[in-house]
Amino acid sequence: MFVSKNLDINEKGNLTIGGVDTIALAKEYGTPLYVMDENLIRENCRSFKDSIEKFYNSEGLVCYASKAFCCKEICRIMKDEGIGLDVVSGGELFTAINVDFPTEKICFHGNNKTEDELTLALSYGVGRIIVDNIYELERLDKLAKKLHKKASVMFRVKPGIDAHTHNFIMTGQIDSKFGFALETGEAFEAVKRAITLENIIVKGLHCHIGSQIFDIDPFELAAKVMLEFIAKISKELSYNISELNLGGGFGIKYLPEHDPVHYETYMERVSIVVKQTCKELDIKQPFILFEPGRSIVGPAGITLYTVGAVKEIPNVRTYISVDGGMSDNPRYALYQSEYDVEIANKAFEEKAMKVTVAGKCCESGDLIGENLPIQNAETGDILAVLATGAYNYSMSSNYNRILKPAVAMVKNGKSKIIVKRETLDDIIRNDI
Repeated sequence: MFVSKNLDINEKGNLTIGGVDTIALAKEYGTPLYVMDENLIRENCRSFKDSIEKFYNSEGLVCYASKAFCCKEICRIMKDEGIGLDVVSGGELFTAINVDFPTEKICFHGNNKTEDELTLALSYGVGRIIVDNIYELERLDKLAKKLHKKASVMFRVKPGIDAHTHNFIMTGQIDSKFGFALETGEAFEAVKRAITLENIIVKGLHCHIGSQIFDIDPFELAAKVMLEFIAKISKELSYNISELNLGGGFGIKYLPEHDPVHYETYMERVSIVVKQTCKELDIKQPFILFEPGRSIVGPAGITLYTVGAVKEIPNVRTYISVDGGMSDNPRYALYQSEYDVEIANKAFEEKAMKVTVAGKCCESGDLIGENLPIQNAETGDILAVLATGAYNYSMSSNYNRILKPAVAMVKNGKSKIIVKRETLDDIIRNDI
C-alpha cells in the first residue's frame, strides 16, 4: 500500500510510522518534522551485514554512507550494529569521533579534503583514506611524515560505467569531478607512485558509479572492471591490492510503481561476479566493502508538514503550501526527485486530487513535487512526504533564515527527539 513497509493506517484513519501516530507526533513536536524509524534502520543494516557474511564468508565490511543522514544517534546505531562508516568531511568525522566510533572502521572520502581534515583523520587513526587525486596523495604523504604516521589509503577510480541514473548523481564516468580515470592510465600511474611513498600504505581500490540505481548490471560490470585493474597492478607492479570498495548507490522505492531489487539480490549477484572473475584472473579475492546510505535510512524516514494556503488556479493547477520546502528538502529543486505524499490525517481516504506541493521559501522553484495524487487537502491538514530519510536533513539549509526542523526517532511505539529544532537564537549565533 505504501512505499515503505513501516507505514500503516490506525483506527483513527491516521498515518503511522513504526506504529506511532504521525498526527500525535506533529502535535507533540511541531512541524516541519523529520521522523525516522529506528527498527527499520537496524533491519536494513542487518540485511547488508548478513549478506556480507553469507556471500563473502564475512570477508568484508558494510560502511554506512553518513552523507545520507548524519547525527550522533545514527552513528551510535551504526556502532551498535557493527557497521563501518563512510564520511566525507571533518564535520561527519567529528560527529563519529564524539560517539567513540571505532575509527579503524571509517572510510574518509571527498574530492578536496583540507589539510585540517586530513590531519584530523591521521590523528584519530582513520582506517581508510580514499585518495581522490595526485595532489591529495602527495599532500597526505607529507602530512603523515610530519605526524609520524602511516596513512592507509584506497584510490577512488572512475571505472567508466554508465549507471543509468540522473546525470547529477552519476559518478563513475570519465567526466566526473571524482577520482582517477582508469582508461587514461591515470589510476595506474597513481598507484605506481603511491607504492613508492614511505608514509603511504596502499590498501585498496574504490569505485562508486552513482546513486538511486535500480539495475544490477552496472554493479556487476564495475566489479569486473575493478578486479581486472587489481590483476593488472599485481602483474605489472608486483603489488597485492588487498581490498576493494564497490561503493553504494542501491535504489529505493519512492513511488508505488517503483520496483527496486532487494538488497540481498544485489549483494548475491555481485558476489558471483567477484568470485568468478577472481578465479578467471587467478588473483586472491580481496576484502570487499560496500557503502549503502540511502538504502539504509531512506525508507525509514518521512517528513511531516502543516498545510497552509490552498490555491486553485482554474484550468491550470492547484497549489498547496506547506511550512517547509527546499530549505528542508532541496531534492526536487536539484534533480526533480519524485515522492509519494499523503494527507496524514486522511490516509484512509481516496487520493482524489492532483496538486503541486509548494514550500514557503521565496523561490518559484521551491516545490516538493508537481501533479501529485493526494487526498482532499485543506488548511491545517498534516502532509506527509514519504521516504525522506536520506538526503533531506543532511542537505537542509537556512535559506531565508528558516529554522531547520527537529528529527524525531520512533521505536516500538515510542518517540524521542534526536536532533533539536533550531531556534531564532541559533540563526544569529555566529553573527557579529
